[in-house]
Amino acid sequence: MADSSRLETDSLGPVTVEARHYWGAQTQRAIRSFAIGPDRMPMEIVHALGRIKKAAALGNAQLGVLDEQRCGWIVAACDEVLAGRFDDHFPLGVWQSGSGTQTNMNVNEVIANRASELGGGQRGRKRPVHPNDHVNRSQSTNDVFPAAVHLAAGDSVQQLLPSLTELITALSTKAAQWTDVVKIGRTHLQDAVPLTVAQEMGGWAAQLQDAERRLRDSLTGLQPLPLGGTAVGTGLGAPAGFGELVCEHLRRWSGQNWHVAPDRFAVMGCHDALVDLMDRGGQLAMGLHKIVNDIRLLASGPRAGFGELRLPANEPGSSIMPGKVNPTQCEAVAMATVQILGQSSAVTMAGCGGHLQMNVYKPLLGFNVLRAMALLRDCCRSLRVHLVEGLELDGQHVSALRDRSLMLVTALAPEIGYDAAARVALHAHAHQIGLRDAALTLGVITAERFDQVVNPHAMAHPHGEPPT
Repeated sequence: MADSSRLETDSLGPVTVEARHYWGAQTQRAIRSFAIGPDRMPMEIVHALGRIKKAAALGNAQLGVLDEQRCGWIVAACDEVLAGRFDDHFPLGVWQSGSGTQTNMNVNEVIANRASELGGGQRGRKRPVHPNDHVNRSQSTNDVFPAAVHLAAGDSVQQLLPSLTELITALSTKAAQWTDVVKIGRTHLQDAVPLTVAQEMGGWAAQLQDAERRLRDSLTGLQPLPLGGTAVGTGLGAPAGFGELVCEHLRRWSGQNWHVAPDRFAVMGCHDALVDLMDRGGQLAMGLHKIVNDIRLLASGPRAGFGELRLPANEPGSSIMPGKVNPTQCEAVAMATVQILGQSSAVTMAGCGGHLQMNVYKPLLGFNVLRAMALLRDCCRSLRVHLVEGLELDGQHVSALRDRSLMLVTALAPEIGYDAAARVALHAHAHQIGLRDAALTLGVITAERFDQVVNPHAMAHPHGEPPT
């Protein structure tokens, strides 16, 4: 064996590992056995496992099943893992055992080898800290890995929410600038009755506020953890009170209400909280998709489309057509939200993958939830910075489209009847004249009364001005 490698052993025997790596035999076997696709296990899950291993070492020491010296070495090694020092030593992909065993052991091995160094020993055979006996003490992949996914998912929601709140604020600020601008509404992409620009944009903000509330509520569902359940939920191999002690440390470090699940069998055999979170993320994705589609319709043109909104010119829009500005932010977010909805479908299917005491889609669940939350966070930030804050309104064009609309005739229906109002609209359209001229030509109303009844601003506020 060359000096650049060392022997690591597991229950199946010795494995050669390059000397520079901190992982051990099981990780090396997994590198060979699970070379499936380019997707790496998210570092958020690895770091969450590091937090749990640190809390577990402290809990084990408190309960007298781990000596204080080894506990100290493990805690120090975990702190280095959490600082990102060993990120390159977690090479495994997502597509591995459905329990996440290979990643759990990867973390155990790296921590054990580093803790052994801190204790004056060596990596490999002569290490004083064992990955199973000490780092994984009182644990199983089956309770630790899903707990790590919950921790990482909770962090991802906390990182998403500020970006979402800032986008909502930006939309509300824009809406407040245009409270007095009355435009024509559209249903079925055809002219409808008037509303204000603020009402339209306020609807977008309200849709996102609802999604924000649902995402905040999802945090409560993530907080029950299966720690202490070990292999199937009974807690075999863990001392009484271990899970509670680990959660106590996690709560203190994060400020989140992590606690042992009332029924660990339920949260180990299924992962409904993760499916629920992904559903809520999917709702936000649908809301963003709807909003960007609305914006690119309203900004279409600028002269041969709706042309009501003016997009910020972030970059040239065409390699051949000079001066073109395209709704690129809308397109980027639309693609990202479609991706998220696909991830949501995968998570829903994975949530059905519980058989008896275990769901065997844990890495997929963690990977898709975390990637979706990160995409949503970036979408919210990018939309705010590169689209909403620079959005402008062509007020003159908005007014012209409103005043030309045939559906202002809706205000006449209570006055002259539906059928007569319909004749006015059809006559105006057939002869390409305004509603007022058509109504006067047909003799269904006086000019004075028409001007009183057909008032776009009043139509947008049929019950009076909203409170400010």
